[in-house]
Amino acid sequence: MNKEIIAQLREIVSEEHVLIQEPMKNHTTFRIGGPAACFVRPQDAGQVERILHICRRYAAPWFVLGNGSNLLVSDRGFDGVIIQIYRNMSRIRTEGGRLTAQAGALLSAAAKRALKEGLTGLEFASGIPGTVGGAVVMNAGAYGGEMKDVVESATVLDKEGNLLRLDTEQLQMGYRTSVVKKKEYTVLEAVLKLTQGDPSVIGARMEELKEQRVLKQPLEYPSAGSTFKRPEGYFAGKLIMDSGLRGFRVGGAQISEKHCGFVINTGDATARDVVQLIRQVQDTVYEKFHVKLEPEVRFLGEFQ
Repeated sequence: MNKEIIAQLREIVSEEHVLIQEPMKNHTTFRIGGPAACFVRPQDAGQVERILHICRRYAAPWFVLGNGSNLLVSDRGFDGVIIQIYRNMSRIRTEGGRLTAQAGALLSAAAKRALKEGLTGLEFASGIPGTVGGAVVMNAGAYGGEMKDVVESATVLDKEGNLLRLDTEQLQMGYRTSVVKKKEYTVLEAVLKLTQGDPSVIGARMEELKEQRVLKQPLEYPSAGSTFKRPEGYFAGKLIMDSGLRGFRVGGAQISEKHCGFVINTGDATARDVVQLIRQVQDTVYEKFHVKLEPEVRFLGEFQ
């Protein structure tokens, strides 16, 4: 990593928030990943804008990270700048039926705040292990709800550093995608439009969904959540199970026996293990059912 880049980043965010050769396994829910050449933690939107400007000026590769819940990082790591927008930018405020959250706020924290304020509409997201920013990028969803149902607008930076405020239509949120993902914008904040509800009913629904997750998902193991997108007309987990792949493993990576839609890290999995397992699952499912499974997990770095 160019020493001049590092020096300028330290001028922006201070030395303690610029880490060199930082192991990415410490920053993903998979607990997998080699070192990032430079790992920087901005404290506000202005710092994010200046960091992106430095990356553009020096043509340095960069990636915006939340809490790493939908990400597989290469064993070789990432030869560029990781910009983490997480706890450092996680303020949440409410006014009327609107909840405004910085991109680094956890969805679970936003859902808890909505419950506290008696606002309904975000219950589906209460157990999704991601940030608001990441959820907007991927149009995260679960149990019949999606972010596009509640996002009124989002404030983003485009690749040239321009500040944009996009409404729901402009965000073009579809199944696990959005204009933010397609154009590689950086989410800074989102406004969620919710409705008044009964806190006891909201809380009961959140507790019900929590129980379903504990019962059906392998939460006791590191993973990146659902590994594959839902093929039209099918369920990825059932296709994998019906292919005889329940418990199938490559090295330390395994198809969960509790939910076949999850690839889990049994303790010592490498990114290579995960990628090989994913490819073998794709090949087997296609051979048996002629259905192509597409990964929902994002890949960062070089993979063989």
